[in-house]
Amino acid sequence: LTAIYFAFTGGHTTEILRLLSCLSESYSPRHYIFADSDKMSEAKIRSFEQKRSETFSNSQFTLDRIPRSREVRQSWTSSVVTTLYSILYSLPLTYKLKPDLILCNGPGTCVPVCISALLLGLLGIKRAIIVYVESICRVETLSLSGKILYHFSDYFIVQWPDLKEKYPKSVYLGRIV
Repeated sequence: LTAIYFAFTGGHTTEILRLLSCLSESYSPRHYIFADSDKMSEAKIRSFEQKRSETFSNSQFTLDRIPRSREVRQSWTSSVVTTLYSILYSLPLTYKLKPDLILCNGPGTCVPVCISALLLGLLGIKRAIIVYVESICRVETLSLSGKILYHFSDYFIVQWPDLKEKYPKSVYLGRIV
């Protein structure tokens, strides 16, 4: 099962690695994608994969960087342009990887790749299952990525009951990270 996972400096990387620690080796190879401006996630992922290889000898993973779709405090107008650029950059990568599964948890970097995967599915090239797990810190409202991907994901998981009430398509599983 070819899968893509997203990382981003801070809590998103920690959360995604906690989720991945529960998955079997059948979710391999693992393809991690993170923003080209992210300086911390690569070291965390390499450390996680090093520990994982002690348990699973056939552990395979790749690391890829893409342009950030939106910087913190970037204007909405200019973020449309940078997001379109990130989508165009992501399309060949998504085509090359042809994932079966995309598991993401909130970094803005996941939106362009999910849109690229949706385009591949619409074109009949490869359909990926998109699973979005809203960050544990989102108690009352969705993140911007969550607001966008709520409409496009196959499974949308929230970790607080109030969010399940507000977003009926979501699946409430309690705290999972």
